[in-house]
Amino acid sequence: MPHSALQTPELNLEATSKSAPAAAGSRPMYYEYQPEETVKAQHGSTLRCKTWEAEAALRMLENNLDPAVSLVYDELIVYGGAGRAARNWKEYQTIVRALKNLEPDETMLVQSGKAVGVLRTWAHAPRVLIANSNLVPAWSTQEYFDELDKLGLMMYGQMTAGSWIYIATQGILQGTYETFAAVAARHFGGTLAGTVTVTAGLGGMSGAQPLAVTMNDGVCLVIEPIEERVRQKVREGYLDEQARDLDHALELCEQYRQQRRGWSIGLTGNAATVLPELLARGYKADIVTDQTSAHDLLDYIPEGDIATVLQLRQNDPDEFRRQALASIMKHCQAIIDMQTAGAVALDYGNNLRGQAEKGGMKVRDEHGQFLYPGFVPAYIRPLFCEGKGPFRWAALSGDPQDILRIDRALLETFPDDKLLARWIEKAQAKVPFIGLPARVCWLGYGEREKFGLVINDLVARGEVSAPIVIGRDHLDCGSVASPNRETEGMKDGSDAVADWPLLNALANCASGADWVSLHNGGGVGIGNSTHSGMVIVATGTPEKAERLKRVLTTDPGMGVLRHADAGYELAQDVARERGVQIPGME
Repeated sequence: MPHSALQTPELNLEATSKSAPAAAGSRPMYYEYQPEETVKAQHGSTLRCKTWEAEAALRMLENNLDPAVSLVYDELIVYGGAGRAARNWKEYQTIVRALKNLEPDETMLVQSGKAVGVLRTWAHAPRVLIANSNLVPAWSTQEYFDELDKLGLMMYGQMTAGSWIYIATQGILQGTYETFAAVAARHFGGTLAGTVTVTAGLGGMSGAQPLAVTMNDGVCLVIEPIEERVRQKVREGYLDEQARDLDHALELCEQYRQQRRGWSIGLTGNAATVLPELLARGYKADIVTDQTSAHDLLDYIPEGDIATVLQLRQNDPDEFRRQALASIMKHCQAIIDMQTAGAVALDYGNNLRGQAEKGGMKVRDEHGQFLYPGFVPAYIRPLFCEGKGPFRWAALSGDPQDILRIDRALLETFPDDKLLARWIEKAQAKVPFIGLPARVCWLGYGEREKFGLVINDLVARGEVSAPIVIGRDHLDCGSVASPNRETEGMKDGSDAVADWPLLNALANCASGADWVSLHNGGGVGIGNSTHSGMVIVATGTPEKAERLKRVLTTDPGMGVLRHADAGYELAQDVARERGVQIPGME
């Protein structure tokens, strides 16, 4: 094993560590290793690594940390409360060095944000294998993880933070758009025009909700306790307007509801305070949901003065957790009460209901079903049965024209898909490029392979100026086991079976992906999910075309297999129609 690639860059040995305690305690961050220049993805066609595959991993790691993209740059937090790109700045430097030295037939191993080995493998093997936050099941608790995190032995990778394929808020936007489109189709005659959605959270993921609602022509009131995040989302274009206070917010909601105009309003406040106030006023929302970071109690902001509660998180984490849980229970109860009052309620997946249940609140009926459903079982699962999910690509050149050229190719490849055309039209008009230019698009089994080859051909012909990195969210059709979110309420009761994401990661390695990751706890917290990620780089070569065929068939195919096995007739029909081999199925 070549050790040289893993050596730490030379430093002044007399440097004093600036590692400041983070929210969870005193994890070492090694600020003396923080680069003097702010980390941003390199653009253009000049390589610093020995292959485009390693260069792509490096640029996407850098892109995750770009302050325009990341949540808390100094702590390497990308999104989702504490989802990191690397364990600390020292390990970031080691990863960068290893990627630059990586030979075309070597694979770097990353254990919870730390490069721990370089193996000689094959040119067609993954260049990077990543495992984040994984614990033996009986030890897979937030408390045990937090102790390891404080010692600098682990990090929380969320989903795409620790697997280096985050593309800012756009990454979840189309899935959120698809969800609200499904809500509109089922409950409001196909449009959200004339409706008001009330939600909470304006972080990297939750910030997609207001734009997704307005792209479906609805009004969205979103509550966020940190005022700067409200302002940031207005600056980015994901939010239309900031309200002065609740009265002003409701005036705006009614104004735009009456006009049947899509518009989003951000309100600085706490959902646990504001939602009960809306109920007390008798305010009638049409839809209520949430996407605050509730998977870790240290990431949910409890009621109270924001400066005071953030100081409490530093000084007394246990008391902060107690107050956070109390606020979560108020927040969750208010959603249930708004549903009782006539609103369509849905959970958007950061374990708010699960935390409230741990606090002793009744969140399920006599049959064990949640009192209000998660977005996947309620609206998205039919798409998963078809192998559909959040497929994404980014331009390693940094040139937005490359993405626009691929947009044109996408519409030419699927000319009869009117929903896809509508999405691209709205995305080009409303979605800003943040960091490396990127696009997300829900494509299914057969479609991903077809379009991956189109992208590779564009690279080969020079119609885009550098290779394109292709990946997806971990929230995909066949890559996650998450009983309180993606696999909630499975038809056969297999909600907690984690074999599927493990098989997904193994299958992507076997098929020739360029980097593969396997994480614990993304979206819903440690111990509550297992999920895998996949990335492959379209370099324009015939060899890469063969790997793209296999990877982009295998990966969504896992979704068809998983849902067919669970007894979903739609998935079984898709398998028969499209030639997915399932032993034992007639």
